[in-house]
Amino acid sequence: MPLQNRVSPYGTLFRTPGRGTLMGNRGGTIHNDAREIVRRYASRRWIACVLEFKGRWRPVMAPRRYTELFFLDEAVALAAGHRPCAECRRDRYNAFRRAWNAEHPPGAVAMDAVLHPARMDRHGRKVTWQSQLASLPNGTFIEFDAAPWLVWDDALALWTPEGYTRRIGRAAAGPVTVLTPRPIVECLSVGYEPMVHPSLDG
Repeated sequence: MPLQNRVSPYGTLFRTPGRGTLMGNRGGTIHNDAREIVRRYASRRWIACVLEFKGRWRPVMAPRRYTELFFLDEAVALAAGHRPCAECRRDRYNAFRRAWNAEHPPGAVAMDAVLHPARMDRHGRKVTWQSQLASLPNGTFIEFDAAPWLVWDDALALWTPEGYTRRIGRAAAGPVTVLTPRPIVECLSVGYEPMVHPSLDG
């Protein structure tokens, strides 16, 4: 059975055979020795990493090691509340930091402090917010018809664990429920564009 280590745009962890195009973690170990998820996060440091870095290799969900999580793409990671890793994705982190500094205090610690209450409330529930669809930048996830859709150019693309499977026209106006945390949408609005899965072009 696949491990419960894939992340949805809602930030939930689920099982699926695929790994996705990015790996990440939530600040430490959130699984037990049986490789079962036992808590939502270990710290506020939620990051998104590359799948391979400097030839490093490790078994997934090893005992007492940080829990590896996997995302379809960066847009999903951002929607779940993860930011780029400052080590293995330094260029992307620097680009995100420049966008972040336009609206927020600088530094990774400050990012994590601002992002945590924007991604999850004190009861562990996903934080969502309302916005006009027309004002949302590329890379934002919204909820439509009880499903997560990616805003991209003049369309919305339906997320599935395997990729984006449907596209519909983007309405010119109207309030929607936004899944991507507000501080991250602010970064997208000033020019940070996330990497997306190849299926978006299909």
